[in-house]
Amino acid sequence: MQAAWLLGAFVVPQLLGFGHGARGAEREWEGGWGGAQEEEREREALMLKHLQEALGLPAGRGDENPAGTVEGKEDWEMEEDQGEEEEEEATPTPSSGPSPSPTPEDIVTYILGRLAGLDAGLHQLHVRLHALDTRVVELTQGLRQLRNAAGDTRDAVQALQEAQGRAEREHGRLEGCLKGLRLGHKCFLLSRDFETQAAAQARCTARGGSLAQPADRQQMEALTRYLRAALAPYNWPVWLGVHDRRAEGLYLFENGQRVSFFAWHRAPRPELGAQPSAAPHPLSPDQPNGGTLENCVAQASDDGSWWDHDCQRRLYYVCEFPF
Repeated sequence: MQAAWLLGAFVVPQLLGFGHGARGAEREWEGGWGGAQEEEREREALMLKHLQEALGLPAGRGDENPAGTVEGKEDWEMEEDQGEEEEEEATPTPSSGPSPSPTPEDIVTYILGRLAGLDAGLHQLHVRLHALDTRVVELTQGLRQLRNAAGDTRDAVQALQEAQGRAEREHGRLEGCLKGLRLGHKCFLLSRDFETQAAAQARCTARGGSLAQPADRQQMEALTRYLRAALAPYNWPVWLGVHDRRAEGLYLFENGQRVSFFAWHRAPRPELGAQPSAAPHPLSPDQPNGGTLENCVAQASDDGSWWDHDCQRRLYYVCEFPF
């Protein structure tokens, strides 16, 4: 009996101490694990809060206690217990309050859906940009082809214009020799159009010739007979290809050669026995008399004499063509 009492007095306190130590260790383990869980919850709540602020989303109930403290957890557990007791006592009725706040899973799902929509929109934009790039390439190729075609057309038009000019010059030369006066290796053709001296030269050049350039007395006399027969009984001055525009008194042909033969008009001489007059003839003074104001030469159709005139005066003209 005494031995049994001694055994109980020794073992029971040891068992009680072992149980107390085991419960303390268990509490220490739960405290350490629980602290790690609380830290994880704090990090998740903080990340969720930053994400909601970046996207401009409304804060949920989970933001009311982002730190996840023990006091908040205990309050929430107490509110949950009170809610359960009230639900047991009260009859369940349909809730007419506001809709529940979105959970973190709902927010993440919403964000993923928005990102998927943005990705689809970007894909459509890439497709449209590719189509636009293809269209721009096609338009660029078409524009290059049009430019090449325009260049070919321009060259063809220029070639046609050159051919037309050659044809007009050849036609004018043949017409001048067929309708006009043929004299040696040149032909003269009278034109009854009133033109300035420069315009007359341009028209003769376009027809393959130039203004008449009688080089000697034989050509001068033949041209005089041709003009008299064409314009008789009137006296019409006609432009020749002779001028002194470069220097006063230096008469040149249109081809730049210097004139060596002249047929200037001279005033009528008094009859034998009559007193000579010092004053010039009022209607037919000696030529040339225009000075720097009259630099172009015209030939009279009645006697073939040369007169200097203002180059801007509009007269008939005679073209010369090579034969």
